[in-house]
Amino acid sequence: MALTDIIGTLAAILTTASFVPQAWHTFKTRDVRGISLGMYSVFTVGVACWLIYGLLLGAWPIVIANLVTLVLAAAILVMKLRFK
Repeated sequence: MALTDIIGTLAAILTTASFVPQAWHTFKTRDVRGISLGMYSVFTVGVACWLIYGLLLGAWPIVIANLVTLVLAAAILVMKLRFK
């Protein structure tokens, strides 16, 4: 595996994993008061763009990481809209 692939995979794992605690806390408590609707809306669209970019490049670390991150971010965004 090339060094660039290792670094890309590590970055993908770390940035994706960073959303798990927030998603878990939000699922568990349904407390969304501290979550910015504007930030998560823009962020979710940005992650979707990264996913499309990864697909167009055929860069699977980008695709997988952003697919998982998109699911987590979208779930948090839906909870923000639902549990105001």
